[in-house]
Parts: sequence; C-alpha cells; structure tokens
Amino acid sequence: MTNPQDLKTIGLTPFSIHSDQALFRVNSGVPIREALSHVSDLLHIAKMLAEDAAMERRSDRYAWASHYLQEMSKAVIDDVVKVLSAPHNAG
Repeated sequence: MTNPQDLKTIGLTPFSIHSDQALFRVNSGVPIREALSHVSDLLHIAKMLAEDAAMERRSDRYAWASHYLQEMSKAVIDDVVKVLSAPHNAG
C-alpha cells in the first residue's frame, strides 16, 4: 500500500459541466491532506450561505453561491475517492 502522505489528486474529476463539457476540473498533484482541508473550508462556507438563504427573502444569490461551492467540493472529494480506491492504494 502507498503511504497515505504521498497520495495526490489525479485530476480526473470535472465540475460545472455545460453542454456535456466540463468548464472546470480538479487539478492533479495536490496532496490529499491539503485537498481535504480545502474541501472542509468550502463546505463550511457553503453551509453558512445555505443557512443565510434559508433565512432571507430574495436570497437566490446565497443559494447559488452555496450550490457552486458544493459542486466544487463534491468534485474534489470524488477525485480523492478515486485515488484512495485505486487498486495499488487498497489495503
């Protein structure tokens, strides 16, 4: 098994797909620990924006911002899962 500290994103996961084409993609080579730390921050902000959207009238800007942050977060997590699920990394 590969040392978990040596694992890095593989950059295969797209997000913000329009007309069957990815506008953005997770970058490869980011250490998994850093990627997951960043995702934690993105999800925290998305949660705060979603709470604001639930409390405010005419708050679609909060809802959309939360939506896009969640989309980015999911892509990073999916990319990390691909790395961790790779046969050479399995226990």
